[in-house]
Amino acid sequence: MIFPEDFVWGAATASYQIEGAVKEDGRGQSIWDTFSHTPGNVADGDTGDVACDHYHRYKDDIGLMSELRLAAYRFSIAWPRIQPDGEGSINPRGLAFYDKLVDSLLDAEISPYVTLYHWDLPQGLEDRGGWTNRDTAYRFADYAQAVHDKLGDRVSDWATLNEPWVAAFLGYGNGVHAPGRRDPGDAMRSAHHLLLGHGLAARRLRSGGAQSIMLVVNSSPVLTPAQVNDPAAVPNEADAAVAHRIHTLLTRQFLDPAVYGTYPSEVLEAAARNGGTDHIQDGDLALINAPIDLVGVNYYNPCVVEAGPGLPADAAWPGSEGVRFATADAPTTAMGWPIVPDGLSRLLVRLSQDYPQVGLMVTENGAAFDDVVENGRVHDDQRVAYLDGHLREVHRAIEAGADLRGYLVWSLLDNFEWAEGYRRRFGIVHVNYATQTRVPKDSALWYRDVIGRNGL
Repeated sequence: MIFPEDFVWGAATASYQIEGAVKEDGRGQSIWDTFSHTPGNVADGDTGDVACDHYHRYKDDIGLMSELRLAAYRFSIAWPRIQPDGEGSINPRGLAFYDKLVDSLLDAEISPYVTLYHWDLPQGLEDRGGWTNRDTAYRFADYAQAVHDKLGDRVSDWATLNEPWVAAFLGYGNGVHAPGRRDPGDAMRSAHHLLLGHGLAARRLRSGGAQSIMLVVNSSPVLTPAQVNDPAAVPNEADAAVAHRIHTLLTRQFLDPAVYGTYPSEVLEAAARNGGTDHIQDGDLALINAPIDLVGVNYYNPCVVEAGPGLPADAAWPGSEGVRFATADAPTTAMGWPIVPDGLSRLLVRLSQDYPQVGLMVTENGAAFDDVVENGRVHDDQRVAYLDGHLREVHRAIEAGADLRGYLVWSLLDNFEWAEGYRRRFGIVHVNYATQTRVPKDSALWYRDVIGRNGL
């Protein structure tokens, strides 16, 4: 099972999850610093203060990447390292870290894929309203330009935002992520301002000569319970209607404006019922509709729904009245997420059909399991099976016509897993947080061999 000759193999991480060094070299405070240090927000009271200490160990981590034959490494920039307060003068020491990181990656013949925003908003901007404040979108564009001015001569591949649905609806809707606010109107406004920031930043990047620009979304096929194990199952009219609505709120809310310059009517109706639509100003959609080259797809599991007449909207889903969020009849990961590999092929094929103007890249795919080091090895057979199953579906999607350019496993390293702290391990490399020792798991060695043969 061979992949296209130019298929890109790599791994992904995020700044707050691995870097540590939260008070070094002029870095400012982020909303995740504040959130994680607030008792009750994160499992076991964990924070990202040290994480994987990647800030000091990046050269060794790049050595691991080379041993695993990675061709690409997707990482995110910590905005508070570049602008400690989110605006104003640039912190040269913060930029210097990423300057060295990029040079070291290129020396190792690994292509850097830069994500500009993976949720660590400077706390100073949150104090002024965060993503509910329209001005944050313009500050984001300034920050994007500053990073591109420094790294754009060597970095070709840029992602503006990572998972704006999560940033808006888990950060401002149900509050389980930073900044921990709980207001459906705030969530809808934040989603729009994130998109506005994406469009403004994409235009700055393009004018600066960026070759490839990407928007990364957490998309899933939205299925009824029967469809999970039977793609041919035909849902009843009520279930089909709620599945369409949730797909619109999860995926089309972001990709329709970015690719087509329009909001689906269901999104506008949800906004109207939750704080109104005054935040959507004339000309915004034209700004958001900046040309992009790729959609990054982060896939872990399907979203399973059915009609639930009379149910109120879920706090994370403004507009989801009358929807019951169901469970899938499938094995699960340590996160409790159902393992449905063919959900990935179904998703990729649909996205290629709905947005044929842009290419696709799987920018995150992976699983958490309860890994243990035994005699210097980590035998994570479940993760190997997970990755093998999903890569077979990636191949199936390509054969079905999906314009898929590459696959980045989540994640290179075990890391700070947001509200789950350090108790969930997604890495293909095990990290002992007490000693910072790295041990490539069996899945890493398996993935190395997949890359070596460009196939399964």
